[in-house]
Amino acid sequence: MALCHNASPPWGLASPQTRLPMKFPSLVLAVALAFPLAASAARGAEPRDDTVLDTGWRFLRADVDGAAQPVFNDSNWISVTVPHTWNAQDGQDGSDYYRGPGWYRCNVKVPASAEGRRVFLRFEGASTVAQVYVNGQFAGEHRGGFGAFCFEITHLVKFGPPNDATKTGLANVLAVRISNAWRGDLAPLAGDFTVFGGLYRPVHLLITGDLCLSPLDHASPGVTLLPSNIGDQSADLTIETLVSNGSTTANQATLVTTVIDATGQAVATASEEVNVPVDITAQETQQVTVPHPHLWNGRADPYLYKVAVELRRGDVVIDRVEQPLGLRTIHIDKTGFYLNGKLCRLRGVDAHQDRLDKGWAISDADQKEDIDLILEMGANAIRAAHYQHSETFYRLCDETGLLVWAELPQVNFVGDSAFEENSRSQLLELIRQNINHPCIFAWSLSNELRQPSPDPDPILLDLNKLAHAEDPNRPTIEAAHINIWPSVNKIPDLLGVNVYPGWYHGSSNHSDHGGINAMGAKLDERAGWGRGQGFCVSEYGAGASIIQHEAHPSEPKADGAWHPEEWQAIVHENDWAAIRARPFVWGSFLWNMFDFASAFRHEGDTPGRNDKGLVTYDRKVRKDAFYFYKANWSDEPVVYITDRRFTERTEAATDVKVYSNCDRVDLTVNGVAQGVRTGDDEHVFRWTGLTLQPGKNLIAVTADRNGQHCTDECTWTLK
Repeated sequence: MALCHNASPPWGLASPQTRLPMKFPSLVLAVALAFPLAASAARGAEPRDDTVLDTGWRFLRADVDGAAQPVFNDSNWISVTVPHTWNAQDGQDGSDYYRGPGWYRCNVKVPASAEGRRVFLRFEGASTVAQVYVNGQFAGEHRGGFGAFCFEITHLVKFGPPNDATKTGLANVLAVRISNAWRGDLAPLAGDFTVFGGLYRPVHLLITGDLCLSPLDHASPGVTLLPSNIGDQSADLTIETLVSNGSTTANQATLVTTVIDATGQAVATASEEVNVPVDITAQETQQVTVPHPHLWNGRADPYLYKVAVELRRGDVVIDRVEQPLGLRTIHIDKTGFYLNGKLCRLRGVDAHQDRLDKGWAISDADQKEDIDLILEMGANAIRAAHYQHSETFYRLCDETGLLVWAELPQVNFVGDSAFEENSRSQLLELIRQNINHPCIFAWSLSNELRQPSPDPDPILLDLNKLAHAEDPNRPTIEAAHINIWPSVNKIPDLLGVNVYPGWYHGSSNHSDHGGINAMGAKLDERAGWGRGQGFCVSEYGAGASIIQHEAHPSEPKADGAWHPEEWQAIVHENDWAAIRARPFVWGSFLWNMFDFASAFRHEGDTPGRNDKGLVTYDRKVRKDAFYFYKANWSDEPVVYITDRRFTERTEAATDVKVYSNCDRVDLTVNGVAQGVRTGDDEHVFRWTGLTLQPGKNLIAVTADRNGQHCTDECTWTLK
């Protein structure tokens, strides 16, 4: 048995698999939450009970004296389900949205059968500062809007009476005060997105035995998987497990770890006896070798093992945690991005987590739809902007093979010592909660740091060192906008650049970005910004309204009301041509996959909206540029007529542009053949100088790809 100890090795892909010490300074930092067993079906067959607390909540968007107390009249509060945000409407309409406190209350029942066991509350996320009370007693505070947190509440709950045949238990009053007010000690200090307030991710009630796999280490699973020496014949795996003893005596058990393949067969196992002293969390380290590993190979083959970690007494499993395991190698240098030793150019998107009329309070089904749209377009990577995303998101990326840039919410500016400490805490949450996800290829430390005061170097150097100590297998990265702090851009291992030719030209904030054809020159200029390991384009794009159209658009004002859809498509055509022509650019992430809320914006056709998405905020319309990338990136046959929503025409002369990955495309207008065209390297097919007839005109195309027949059509009306 090994108790928690200090370890801070140098970072490197081949470094020893050791991490920083596990620290448990107080209940406030050791977060775990409790859920009513009546709220949803618990996993009764499991050695730990995990119940989602989704119904029975009362909510008030205000600060109220006495709301934490059990005896309090909340009958005039509204009934809500969790996930919930109070900014679902005002956070997306361009108004001065509410940033302040709100209260949630719920009755939690813990059955008599749980007495003698341990009870935790685990929140997957609350924005941005949460104070938790159980039966009027303070359970803990969490500062940070994106990471999970967990508190042990065993000493605060009332268990059901011993003779309670219904096992409904006694009501425990759970009260949570949350505020999304701006704070100078809390990241993000700024950003081009709405900071939705509320209890916007699920809440769990965990019940375990007195000896358990700890959920209290920054709300991590208590199990860390560190693969190494991955080859054709074998792969080594180090498993670090936190075993927590909550009893009044020393506690013994057998720790059994099993690696299970996708067919359900055990392929490696380790077992050891553990003896944990009173009130101690011990770190146990085991090592196994996986024979003939089946690699996790991105979208081509996202093969997953799972690792089951169990505490046993005899034949009885007293606690159990499962984690995903994907065995893969990643290497990035100036020649490219290599997955399992093979060149793999990242074709990525940036994505926020909000939706129309929901804000951040989205469902698992919403997240699956988002992933499906990204897969449909043919992308193989996602930059999870600009903060830690949900556990569901990372799981879906593991399962579908999407590579993920995981990001710390350090946007625009850095602050004082309290801010720096909170940034460290949020980075620890990001890494410890998600280190086992094979989809994540890098930890991002910041986005678009400008000229702050004080100098940002010290905090970024500290965060970079912390990330390497926590995870020796992944590089760090940042997204840079300008080179006003050259030293900052050389701190992380890798660099991304945010550049918007054809969009922010002439803007005081983006005057460096140039015109529509500037992408190539801008990339060449940025080649020396980082450590010389090559770089990626972390943001590029333009806004687009699906109800605004122009036949031959010129560059619109980014902050103006006119954002024709056609201009966005032209920008992406030009940008992608420049990016793909430069091998030293190992990947790119277009901004943005989806329209999203940005309350301060008043531009385009909707206030409060950043309309650079390739899919509308409600996910119902794929813009023209979506199909441009689908034609370039997808293996599925694509033929798509652009400008299709430009249905009302006033000029008879017109051009037709089609995106397709087919070899040749035939066009007819009102049934009359207009000739066959072959596309360019970006899969764009063009017919110029056509004439529309008064009234309705049917535009139709046909194409073939590998024996599959493809068609598309739309109607334009000439007034």
